[in-house]
Amino acid sequence: MKKKHWYDWLWVLSAAYLILGFFNILFAWLGLLCFFIPLLLSIFGKGKAYCNRYCGRGQLFELLGGWLGLSRRLPAPGWLRSNAFRYGFLIFFLVMFGNMLFTTYLVFSQARNLGEAVTLLWTFRVPWSWAYHGGVPAWVAQFAFGFYSVMLTSTLLGLVLMLLFRPRTWCVCCPMGTMTQLVCKVRKGP
Repeated sequence: MKKKHWYDWLWVLSAAYLILGFFNILFAWLGLLCFFIPLLLSIFGKGKAYCNRYCGRGQLFELLGGWLGLSRRLPAPGWLRSNAFRYGFLIFFLVMFGNMLFTTYLVFSQARNLGEAVTLLWTFRVPWSWAYHGGVPAWVAQFAFGFYSVMLTSTLLGLVLMLLFRPRTWCVCCPMGTMTQLVCKVRKGP
């Protein structure tokens, strides 16, 4: 039996993040760690260590799809692994992230009211007001709603890919993985 390391349990943090955001949207801010840590590791020469070892979401998919057997274990289709799709999805993801930041700015500048909703798949607004209890500026809460929307949407997409294909199929097209790979290519040079 393979010896367990501390990082083999990071899936617990991924699951806890989703659960905590359900009850208090401000926990969504913790998701920034999932954005900055992979980029910092790749910038400082650790390559794709985050994706390969520390990604709690990938571990969660592996647990659900592999250990619990919820995956069909089929290879991902070629188009999903293609550079065109991966870079296109990264651009789409960054545009949606930029839109979330712009909405946060509008709330900050008081040009828009706080939207107490989570948007699934960048389309479906789901009321989420029970998870916001006040006590912070509206823009802080708006960012949390938007960021939780991004994290929940990407988790749902990953779960669907896990069910249809191999457990960690999301990792093939994950925008963070694509960005860290780009950082690695830039560091390596021509």
